[in-house]
Amino acid sequence: MSDNQKEQERAELHRAIWQIANDLRGSVDGWDFKQYVLGILFYRFISENLTNYINTEERRAGSDSFEYAELSDEQAEFGRADTVKEKGFYILPSELYLNVTKNARDDANLNEKLSQIFKNIEASAKGTESEPDLKGLFDDLDVNSNKLGPTVEKRSSRLAKLLEAIGGLKLGNYFDNTIDAFGDAYEYLMAMYASNAGKSGGEYYTPQEVSELLAQITTVGKTEVNKVYDPCCGSGSLLLKFAKVLGRDNVRQGFYGQEINLTTYNLCRINMFLHDINYNKFDIAHGDTLTEPHHWDDEPFDAIVSNPPYSIKWDGDQNPLFINDPRFSPAGVLAPRSKADLAFTMHMLTWLSTSGTAAIVEFPGVLYRTGAEKKIRKYLVDNNYVDAVIQLPPDLFFGTPIATCILVLKKSKSDNKTLFIDATRDVVRDGNKNKIDDDNRQKVLDAYVARTDEEYYAKLVDNKDIAENDYTLSVSNYVEQEDTREVVDITELNKEIEQIVAKQSELRKSIDEIVKEIESE
Repeated sequence: MSDNQKEQERAELHRAIWQIANDLRGSVDGWDFKQYVLGILFYRFISENLTNYINTEERRAGSDSFEYAELSDEQAEFGRADTVKEKGFYILPSELYLNVTKNARDDANLNEKLSQIFKNIEASAKGTESEPDLKGLFDDLDVNSNKLGPTVEKRSSRLAKLLEAIGGLKLGNYFDNTIDAFGDAYEYLMAMYASNAGKSGGEYYTPQEVSELLAQITTVGKTEVNKVYDPCCGSGSLLLKFAKVLGRDNVRQGFYGQEINLTTYNLCRINMFLHDINYNKFDIAHGDTLTEPHHWDDEPFDAIVSNPPYSIKWDGDQNPLFINDPRFSPAGVLAPRSKADLAFTMHMLTWLSTSGTAAIVEFPGVLYRTGAEKKIRKYLVDNNYVDAVIQLPPDLFFGTPIATCILVLKKSKSDNKTLFIDATRDVVRDGNKNKIDDDNRQKVLDAYVARTDEEYYAKLVDNKDIAENDYTLSVSNYVEQEDTREVVDITELNKEIEQIVAKQSELRKSIDEIVKEIESE
């Protein structure tokens, strides 16, 4: 299939999703209704994924016409234990998306049936290795909510329409293994809802082109990594870009992340499944990374990417445990209580492997603010951990118009210098937001790899010069701005002004004469 065909299919798919999202949401707020669309999309995905897996295994064993969806539930029970061990969950034939959707329109108690099915899917993992990956995945898909309708019948009717609509989406044929469409549908939905929800949705979503740039920066010169990590993983879009950039199998030990918001944590795990990442290849935890970090036993990581919340409050020096915490103590000072940005940065640096790279989207204030933040920057620069600082254009992110930057950290650099890149002018307008297109992204990446001076764009600076510059890391302090103002010839300008003044004077005389004539009549 050509790229053009793929793009056409993708555009068609996006139009269909947009239609579903608008036609069926009714009284449910768009950002909340997202849970229903994504939840049902997830239910369809795991149903088809499981069916395809079982059919493939059985046909390989010689049952050429085997069709799992046509078995009775009793017959299907025999394969439960082995399948759960491999896939992490089990769905009986009668509870598969395909079979439920067939009779959905005539089922006045569909909401109750779905509620039970979701409980059964979650329960299928109970007591097994995959239990934490499945637990609570359907919690945000409340099929009994009054928002869906005032009566069971109305709720069931809306859910039936939703099942049919999502069942009708062209999401690829499993036997051709073209399953990217599920992940793409998820990413499109997240971007669509985030752009319409403002801050409430946008804080959980990083635009795909920024995610891709971060993944590319951290994998320069590598064809594989041991594992990737995001301590503020949101819906997981940053982590999953590694599957696209390197290939799923080239992230050998998998995808690790932590998320504080329960709903978003559930969305992240759903996103892993929708991108066909098996339960034993991801480990997403719920909780506050700064106060209760998971994955102590899993670090260090080869690649770390993150877009942490900007300048949020944390306990800081109010918590006596933090100054002795091995993540924060090396800098000798804690990030201010009102600004946790560099606490997240120190956490990531600590968990970065010796040969790894971290690329972090930062609030611009961390580059120049004084006090404790300056002392942390001093620690980072003096120990040669800052590889590059990339200034991004404004208005890229949902929920904020600010111009953010990317801080790139490394523990094993080949020089004592820091690269500064000014990418603020390389941007295209897309709807109501700015966007970094493929050419812009490649330009940043080329400059990052070249690591040389480029007029008005990139500057490689000795760390001692940064120290002399009071440890500021603002790109504008090192990369000269091109003066795009028009050159004006003052002599010519003065002549033009004289001519204008002379004309004004003539006009005034003419007007005075006309007024005199009128008055004398």
